[in-house]
Amino acid sequence: MSKSDELILSKLSEGNSRRTFCKNTSLLLGGMMLPMSQMHGMVNVLNNKKLKLALIGCGGRGTGAAAQALKADDNVELVAMADAFEDRLQSSLRNLSKEFKETKKIKVKEKNQFVGFDAAQKAMDLADVVILTTPPGFRPQHFEYAIKTGKHVFMEKPVATDVPGVRKVLETARLAKEKKLNVVVGLQRRYQNNYIDMANKIAEGSVGQIVSGQVYWNGGGVWVRKRKPEQSELEYQMRNWYYFNWLCGDHILEQHIHNIDIANWFVGDFPISAQGMGGRQVRTGKEYGEIFDHHFVEFKYANGAVISSQCRHQPGTMYKVGEVFQGTKGFIETNDAGATYIKGLDGKEVYKYAGFNDPNPYQQEHNRLFESIRNGGVIADAEHGAKSTMTAIMGRMATYSGKVIKWEEALNSDLALVPDNLDWNSEAPVKPTSDGTYIIPSPGKTKVM
Repeated sequence: MSKSDELILSKLSEGNSRRTFCKNTSLLLGGMMLPMSQMHGMVNVLNNKKLKLALIGCGGRGTGAAAQALKADDNVELVAMADAFEDRLQSSLRNLSKEFKETKKIKVKEKNQFVGFDAAQKAMDLADVVILTTPPGFRPQHFEYAIKTGKHVFMEKPVATDVPGVRKVLETARLAKEKKLNVVVGLQRRYQNNYIDMANKIAEGSVGQIVSGQVYWNGGGVWVRKRKPEQSELEYQMRNWYYFNWLCGDHILEQHIHNIDIANWFVGDFPISAQGMGGRQVRTGKEYGEIFDHHFVEFKYANGAVISSQCRHQPGTMYKVGEVFQGTKGFIETNDAGATYIKGLDGKEVYKYAGFNDPNPYQQEHNRLFESIRNGGVIADAEHGAKSTMTAIMGRMATYSGKVIKWEEALNSDLALVPDNLDWNSEAPVKPTSDGTYIIPSPGKTKVM
């Protein structure tokens, strides 16, 4: 382990570092909750420079994030794009060009359309602000390059798929603060008014200390892209990145991180241990790669709070995405539809925030990023983004191994899933068996550290 990694670990071990960070975050975001009209009025107060934007990762989420960034500021233009695949880049460019035709904000010359594993760095070199929306396995190296070259960053969650990647992001987050660079992570509930309102209610003591909770991302699953005869194994995995841990990290990390992050935020801490179970009961075909279709994890916090976490990709089952918490004075229910509730210990509703007409949080996070850039502020999301990523990875370790996983032990893991210096001649990090299936984690046998 490097000296920088040891320094990070020592700082994480300090008694109040987790709690202080989460509480300060909730109060900060509460203070940032501004009406849209005020926010637009603040743009360009200190700086009228035209900001150049680069999009790294041109899938659906990247295209949407680029559109939101372009809408967030009147004086920003897209100048460079990068993706591993030419067809995805061109599809994204067509869609953005059509949407912003009248504004002339799309100025991506052919020479600034970069394809391949080295495309990201080339595109970032041309920009002031970068959007990092590739599969998350590549996030740590892209984030490191962006900050070292002085770029402001929006990056999607999760920010890594393995522990060495988390440590790299934590180290880079520290450098970003030193350089006074803005970093927004796509955990958009932290920019959603009803969640911010509830975080402030918790900080005020309205529900007392949270002692337990249940967080959910239960749904039917996501897309599958069929294998084509001409594809190499590496291209197939890249096209179907969701089903391979080196690229995605399993759905407990890629999707359920949202709800796990809310638990960390509201409890005001990061868990000290995790234990759980999971498996692959319904989604069993080889087209689903190596990931589970359900996880259940208990996260234990230093103050004794226990958060039960469940996520599922099984069609035809109960859909639930949201959070419930129990405090010493009352109960909380939150969801991304816009409403939040507090009930007393007698079960009667004592507070309701019905924000169904609130601004879109996906847009809000970009609005606040560009507002901060224009006004000389510093948004520093990377640290809590990395620690919530670590929490979800710890949950995956627990379900894959069937063992109790402790935070400090897990954060010391050197098990790297993502290879360095990939190119199209590289072998895929995960190998299929002779019948085309992949090795599935087996609790009690699989090593996770």
